[in-house]
Amino acid sequence: MKRVFIVGVVLLIGIGLLFAGGAREEPVRTVEFWYHLDDPEARLDPLIEEFEAQNPDIRIDAQHVPWDAYHERLITAVAAGNPPDAAQVKLWWQPQLVELDALQPLDEYLAGWNGVDDVFDRIWELTRYEDGTQYYMPLQMVILYMYYRVDVFDELGLEIPETREEFLDVAATITEEIDDMYGFGIRGARGGHDYWGTFVLSSGAEFFDADGNVVLDSSEAIEANQWYIEMYREHGVSPPTTPADGFVEVIDNMLTGRTAMTIHHIGSARQMHDQFGDDISAFVVPAGTEGRWTSFGDEQTAILATDPDVQDAAWEWISFLATAEYNQMWNDISGQVSINISNEDVDYGEIQRFLEVTTASADYAGVLPAHPEIASFVESTWPAEMQRAFEGEITSEQMMRNLADHFRD
Repeated sequence: MKRVFIVGVVLLIGIGLLFAGGAREEPVRTVEFWYHLDDPEARLDPLIEEFEAQNPDIRIDAQHVPWDAYHERLITAVAAGNPPDAAQVKLWWQPQLVELDALQPLDEYLAGWNGVDDVFDRIWELTRYEDGTQYYMPLQMVILYMYYRVDVFDELGLEIPETREEFLDVAATITEEIDDMYGFGIRGARGGHDYWGTFVLSSGAEFFDADGNVVLDSSEAIEANQWYIEMYREHGVSPPTTPADGFVEVIDNMLTGRTAMTIHHIGSARQMHDQFGDDISAFVVPAGTEGRWTSFGDEQTAILATDPDVQDAAWEWISFLATAEYNQMWNDISGQVSINISNEDVDYGEIQRFLEVTTASADYAGVLPAHPEIASFVESTWPAEMQRAFEGEITSEQMMRNLADHFRD
């Protein structure tokens, strides 16, 4: 009798372990997510922990990718058939990724998502692909503006410039009057197309006409580009290192007092304020001959997974990041601005002035055209041609013809 009892107990334990093992082995979908934050120390741990607590059947494998390698690494992974399941993506990568058939349309997911109306309409407009498909999920509102040294302006009695000519006068005055300081820090290296666009795309230059013809080498475009080149070559309002200056250099030049103005977004606001306090502020970029233009769009998110189960899990993650509470958490980490209407009254404290300029710049925010070659234009063609023009190796006409040929060829 005792033996039967022991056998029974063993069987019950075995059955219990079997069921317990089965519970532990529920399918868990892993979403590989690539992202980049300007602050290499910033981490997504709080967001991931909250998401996984709400979605115990999904695990987020978040991988921080260095910015200089991001685009090349992503395209290489897509070409090899091994992309991440979801990723932060630049707007000007979208045409190339669409051509590679790498992005999953989000329209069916969005039709059942109750957060659509809490995202600013303008952001949907800017992120929607030209054929009307929504491949990108809004994540953060990144709009460029002009940083300036308030104390320098006050010392010289300068007013906020409204036009490009007023801006040049202000930059020249600072360069002439303040020892060892240049009026404007120009980003001549990779990423500087945003600065270039502020002055050139607002002054008559266009990539394509209404019929789709390349017109980057029109007389208006050449003239606008010549004005931009002359800021450096003729007027000398930016440092001698301008042709090679990238993000690190232009921000460092501001922080060390080498320049009095430069273009960037709210991601640099905290660092600027910590360095200068109320002696630094911002204004909407000046108008060119045809109005104002500033760049919108750093990273949004997209689904690249081909497995439907993983796609669904990836959607849960990127829609979570776009929901007001968690989108604000993301932007607290990234230093950017939420895409949600319900977050528009969030108090940014001592850097509130930079949020207000971001919002004021929204009406002028634009994106580069949806063309498969726009990514390589930004990554390699524009930086190479801009550097040659700044160095005096080619004329404005030659530069713009080479840029136009990039799309013609």
